[in-house]
Amino acid sequence: MAQPSAFQERLQEMEETRKQRHSVLEAEKELQSKKSGLLAANISNLRHSERRCLILDQQNAQLNLQVLTKKSEMEAIERIYQSAAQDFRYLKKEIDFLKKREKEKERFYKTKNLEMKEFRDEVERFLRESRQQVYTMKNSIAELRSTLQELLATDAYLNNSEIAAAEKRNAELLKLKENLDRSLKSNNQTRSALQKQLLKILECQRLQKPIKSDCDQAS
Repeated sequence: MAQPSAFQERLQEMEETRKQRHSVLEAEKELQSKKSGLLAANISNLRHSERRCLILDQQNAQLNLQVLTKKSEMEAIERIYQSAAQDFRYLKKEIDFLKKREKEKERFYKTKNLEMKEFRDEVERFLRESRQQVYTMKNSIAELRSTLQELLATDAYLNNSEIAAAEKRNAELLKLKENLDRSLKSNNQTRSALQKQLLKILECQRLQKPIKSDCDQAS
């Protein structure tokens, strides 16, 4: 009876071993299943991450493109600004130059007008004096001629020195008259030239030409 008992024990041990192995296999299968599920989840997460990375790369590329576009736009705006600033500086210099030239023109016209007024006053004064001298001289010549005619008509006695003095005085008066006539003619020519100069100055002002062009030639 001892042998069957040992055999039974052996069978029980084998059964227990089989059950343990089965339990281990089941545990390994369950573990493998969990590992497979975890691996599948990791793979899914990885693929999701890859898709996310791809999307981020695309967004990054779009952002880089936008940055480049904005940079190009900013550079274009900067060029426009620099060009506008240069134009502004040029226009400012041009305006300053025009203001300065306008002031110079005002001073020039003021000086010329003053010179014209002084010259006209001087010419008018000289003409008045010349007319008065001519008038006085004509009266003197007329009186002298009248006196000579009276003396010749009455056969009054005159010595040679008095006749020579009278003739000399007459010649001096005639010479003075000629000089005054030439002076009046010269003054008239000067006044005519001055009037032409004034007209040329007014024409320069009307056409808004630079001072140092025709106006300088006129002066």
